[in-house]
Amino acid sequence: MPEQAALQYYRYRISRDPKRLIAWFGDNWSHNRKLRVLSYLGGFAVVAILLAWATLGRNLPDAESLLEYETPLPTVVRGIDGEIVSTYARERRVQLQYVDFPERLTQAFLSAEDKTFFSHGGVDITGTANAVIDYATKFGSGERAVGGSTITQQVAKNLLLGDEYSVTRKLKEMILATRIESVLTKEEILELYLNEIPLGRRSFGVQAAARAYFDKDVGDLDLHEMAFLAILPKAPERYGRERYRDMAIVRRNFVLDQMVANDFVASGEAEAAKRMGLGLVEQQRTRSADAGYFLEEVRRQLIDQFGETADDGRNSVYSGGLWVRTSLDVELQDAARDALRAQLISYHGNRGFTGPIATLNPDNGDLTAQLASSNIGINYRDWRVGVVTAPGRIGFSDGEEFALSGGPSSLKPGDVVAAARSGGGYAIRGVPEVSGAFLAEAPQTGRVLAMQGGFDSRLGSFNRATQALRQPGSTIKPFVYAAALDQGMTPATQVPDQTFCVWQGANLGEKCFRNFGGGGGGVHTLRWGLEQSRNLMTVHIADDAGMDNVIKTIDRLGIGSYEPYYSFALGAGDTTVARMVNAYAALANWGRQNPGSVIDYVQDRDGKVIFRTDTRNCSGCNMAEWDGQPMPRFDVSGKQVLDPRTAFQMVHMLQGVVTRGTAVRLRSLDLPLFGKTGTTNGPTNAWFVGGSPEIIAGMYVGFDQPRNLGGWVQGGNTAATIMKRFVEATPDRWQAEDFVAPPGVRMVKIDRRSGKRVFEGTPSNEPTASIIWEAFKPDTEPPRATRSDAIAAKRNEILELIRRGRQGALSARARDGGDQPNDFVEDQGGIY
Repeated sequence: MPEQAALQYYRYRISRDPKRLIAWFGDNWSHNRKLRVLSYLGGFAVVAILLAWATLGRNLPDAESLLEYETPLPTVVRGIDGEIVSTYARERRVQLQYVDFPERLTQAFLSAEDKTFFSHGGVDITGTANAVIDYATKFGSGERAVGGSTITQQVAKNLLLGDEYSVTRKLKEMILATRIESVLTKEEILELYLNEIPLGRRSFGVQAAARAYFDKDVGDLDLHEMAFLAILPKAPERYGRERYRDMAIVRRNFVLDQMVANDFVASGEAEAAKRMGLGLVEQQRTRSADAGYFLEEVRRQLIDQFGETADDGRNSVYSGGLWVRTSLDVELQDAARDALRAQLISYHGNRGFTGPIATLNPDNGDLTAQLASSNIGINYRDWRVGVVTAPGRIGFSDGEEFALSGGPSSLKPGDVVAAARSGGGYAIRGVPEVSGAFLAEAPQTGRVLAMQGGFDSRLGSFNRATQALRQPGSTIKPFVYAAALDQGMTPATQVPDQTFCVWQGANLGEKCFRNFGGGGGGVHTLRWGLEQSRNLMTVHIADDAGMDNVIKTIDRLGIGSYEPYYSFALGAGDTTVARMVNAYAALANWGRQNPGSVIDYVQDRDGKVIFRTDTRNCSGCNMAEWDGQPMPRFDVSGKQVLDPRTAFQMVHMLQGVVTRGTAVRLRSLDLPLFGKTGTTNGPTNAWFVGGSPEIIAGMYVGFDQPRNLGGWVQGGNTAATIMKRFVEATPDRWQAEDFVAPPGVRMVKIDRRSGKRVFEGTPSNEPTASIIWEAFKPDTEPPRATRSDAIAAKRNEILELIRRGRQGALSARARDGGDQPNDFVEDQGGIY
């Protein structure tokens, strides 16, 4: 048969020809000198190749590690509604699977980089030979040889070897490429390549590049755009620039021609694509909510827990591909930012330029380049941050320069300033020197909804909401009163509004406290003392309750650990906005406190939850079928830090601060709000903390290096204004439902001034109402008022008016040169 004949023929030649070749060598070896030289050279070459292969391949990375390789991916951050609000990335990366890549995009890269990819074993001999010739012709010229690397070799270089330019690296690349081909399929190699190849504009992989150059996903790219991406591996930082546009079009059209030659597209379709422009978009900034302080706090916490880079572990922030759900509420965040900024601008008024934001050194090179690398910026109206490059000139991070007006003569090159368009140039704008902070929290969960730590996080990363230690002034008073309620007092307990002095020892002598603005006298209810923020009454209350009990209450709510000195009852101890808001949240949550949190949960790149803030158990929640029993419920969250009844009593009293007290500015909102203002000596800080059953917010205004804000500044007219703006900007987020009393609270009608119980009349929420509802614990209700009590109260009221009249006369005499009465003022405490 023919097949058997052919088989016998080849067997004959295989056995016969080597014998003839060996015989020929034997006959010619002794007298053919050229043959001997070529044989020795050939033998040496084979040995050298084998030795080089063994030496270079011995310590190479294991190609099988690519089976478990994970693309470094950025961390994606989502807000409270699940929408992406930011990413933490130093490189643009998006990982796709092979089936996600459009076929024509794959074909474009094969045509540009490796058309024999599916037929070679990792190394293209023809391409390698051409690369050797190119290397030889350029040797010693300083130019870098190109070509010769297959897609598999590029994967080996990018993932396992690095970009060292040398012959040995090229040989290692070839060895690794053959090994990779033995452990991965062609599709797996191509998937790694298309996800990892650097393509310029800080993008790695085709999806990230599609977004960077065209603001599209790969599935939406047109043919000419796919061809453009395929040219980038050759020169990723060149073809995307305007000055190389013509060069990029020539190279793109070459790729289109190759796609036609490889039968990937029809010639007419390629010609149509060639007529298209590049269509590149400007470099896109990372999409992010304007919540720099909040997002930086999230980033800091993630780095503390998971590490920063791949060296720190699989779930690191900048390579782990984490998915983070945060509590950021973008609507509330925008309102908080705008409300705080508006008050800072209002306080700044007409002060104008107060000095440069920062100063760059002209000796360190181009000032606009230094500005670009400094990351200093601003997002307010049409303002821009620039650097003074010469007298009357300003430069920006994009390299543009303009005329600058409105600056003082003291400006010098290197000064970083804010400016806005004015005519054909720019005019100086004054960034407020005064600063402050704002933080909003959900009391039932502790989730931080908004956080603004200053005017703009681009001007500096110091977060005044969490890092600035400030004296809270009278915002501390509710916790002094809470300690008193726990010690048996009630909202109707009568307390003297009279001088309180304490002996401090032979060296310091006697210390006396006073009210803000002086004055005082008489005996009043706890409610009245809190609503009017009376310092003297607060110190008397702290003394009656015991300062040890007061500081224990303050410490238990996480505000701070202080010594039992009376000044701490007036807000002399340092704390932060975050701590104060969290403490007030406990009041609104029946005394149960949840730690403030900005992260809800974290998922790894595979979707597995690896961190959760809410760790409560829910027995039965995962039952396959309902067992007919009551619906499973989560355990109650948080820690009970205050008697629920005491907490509600404080909220109810603090509502009076809004109705008729120091926060009366908020009354026009017509909402069931509670809260407390605070102002510290100087004044150096103006505070407000409070809110609704659903949202608690805290804020302050003050200089970073505390100094006098001006005698007119108070918490009621400065910080409470921020709160009002915040609420007015988010009307749909504030409900009309009032606070609900916990079990064990009795609502009793009392006379607001005397604190005595009444049975006639109808309670009212009007500011001047004589009868109100008051919250009491069982068996602490006051007795019913009598006619004699009313007569005595009226007599005391008349005497108080006479006393105030006399004090006014004395003050007038003092101004005219008469005797000046002693005036004692709290050195560090709250002013209200």
